Amino acid sequence: MDHRLIRKLRPRLLAWLRRSRSGRVLFMKRFPYKDIKRATDGFQSIMYTTSHIAAYKARFQDGGVVLIKEMRDYDQGKDAFYREVQLLGRLHHRHLLALKGLSTGHRRLLVFDNIERGSLKEHLTDPIRTPLDWKTRLQIVIGVVAALEYLLLFNEPPMYHVSISSSSIMLDENFNAKLSDVGLQSSGENYVTVPHTSCAKDCMGQECGNIMFQLGVLILELITGQSSDDRAADLVQWIREYRFCSSIHKMLDPDLGTSVSP
Repeated sequence: MDHRLIRKLRPRLLAWLRRSRSGRVLFMKRFPYKDIKRATDGFQSIMYTTSHIAAYKARFQDGGVVLIKEMRDYDQGKDAFYREVQLLGRLHHRHLLALKGLSTGHRRLLVFDNIERGSLKEHLTDPIRTPLDWKTRLQIVIGVVAALEYLLLFNEPPMYHVSISSSSIMLDENFNAKLSDVGLQSSGENYVTVPHTSCAKDCMGQECGNIMFQLGVLILELITGQSSDDRAADLVQWIREYRFCSSIHKMLDPDLGTSVSP
């Protein structure tokens, strides 16, 4: 979409969003702590962790597989926590993992939507899984970019906490990418703070530069088939040593075979 058209339509879209979201989120499903503990095998089925967040795969008795996020060291008080939860509950995009409910008993836990196909990292590193073809990998990148556009351009204020990694990108039954590490608190060095202003106008600083770096590393992971996680600098260094432009064939994931478009 043309940037001039985005700038023209954005104020009207934001005004509509403010009107549609003016009411409080009065109801959010509460999940019993014991049910979540059982579904996560005693919080052993870890998907990814940071200094502030632990994410678990949970399988409930109805057969549904969902993502559980535990908010650690959240010291802003219960009211602030509920306000953030309400904000997350108002986010609706096909490439964001939707919030389904919460539990605030022994731990502060958020319950998100189904993740039947698990994380992108699992598909890149698990030799048992069928490798992702080139078309699917392109589809994943396009989905991540669409989610970032929604978070930064079409929310007021913009959602300024977002982390992009193969561990935190979930895939639905059709291999659509779902960002899961959005909002609430910082999840460590991977998190990026975007200023509460129009990204289209002020997105040239370090904050959005960091987002672009994360996105670039994700694209490299999809091309090479290597998961970087906390070793993004190592992956970038490896690419530089191989001189990407002159030896791209050496860096392509062998699992891609002949599916890469010329």
